[in-house]
Amino acid sequence: MPPTSNPTLRQRRLGAELRKLREQAGFTTTGAASLFGVNQGRISMIETGRSALSADRVRAMASTYACSDEALIDALADMTGRRTLDWWETYRDHLPAALVDLAELEHHASGLRVALVIHIPALLQTTDHARSLFRAVVPPMRQYEIEHRLTHRMKRQGILHREDPPLYSAFIHETALRMGFGGPDVVRGQLKHLLDMSELAHVTVRVIPFGTEFFPSTGQSFDYVEGAVPQLDTVQLDTHHGGCGFLDTEAWLSKYRAVLDHMETCAFDTTKSRDFIHRLIQDT
Repeated sequence: MPPTSNPTLRQRRLGAELRKLREQAGFTTTGAASLFGVNQGRISMIETGRSALSADRVRAMASTYACSDEALIDALADMTGRRTLDWWETYRDHLPAALVDLAELEHHASGLRVALVIHIPALLQTTDHARSLFRAVVPPMRQYEIEHRLTHRMKRQGILHREDPPLYSAFIHETALRMGFGGPDVVRGQLKHLLDMSELAHVTVRVIPFGTEFFPSTGQSFDYVEGAVPQLDTVQLDTHHGGCGFLDTEAWLSKYRAVLDHMETCAFDTTKSRDFIHRLIQDT
């Protein structure tokens, strides 16, 4: 297959996981190239996601690297193939690559756990709320830029309404619920939408109130995206310059799993969270 000049996050992740398997098996790139009858450059291209692979090739590589984790091998095999023109690919000329990669990551997720302090989760935002956020960006966006970001965000929300939606759990700090983005009417509409979404069987919304004695966060929003197997989980961080940062080493995954687990201990349960949001609607 021809090389890929601009691999997606998913393609890069597949290559990175194959590199991990190679390193765990104790092979150098030169040694791996000799085993597979290719040059060292081909191994480098595979491990950077720039060379498309078939599922059979991935299984052969995993076998050579003595990987016995069948669930991981199956998951890696499912990540192979040529790049397809999915809906998010149409935004590559209009949005930062990380935002396009995030949509792809969410599309393939088996579950998502998100934590936010200032903002409502993107997948639970109304159109009016999202538009007000984009209009508040500094420096200001042009109108066509706002519309590109807005339609992209709304399409991302489709994963929560498809036939096989991922489990979605959101921890939202009270601060985010009390922010006045867009004015009272937009705020009420957004809070009502949160209540409606929280009624879906696969969506959980829990509020972390003011006064919590220990809140395990620096104020940075993040998504914990669950892959087909735990080894393929990813943490996505919102950066101060508006982009996305992706973390996938076990050390970082463990850290953010622990943060989310602790948030469960300091958040209202789902019933109290809905009651709290309902009271905010009445007061707005």
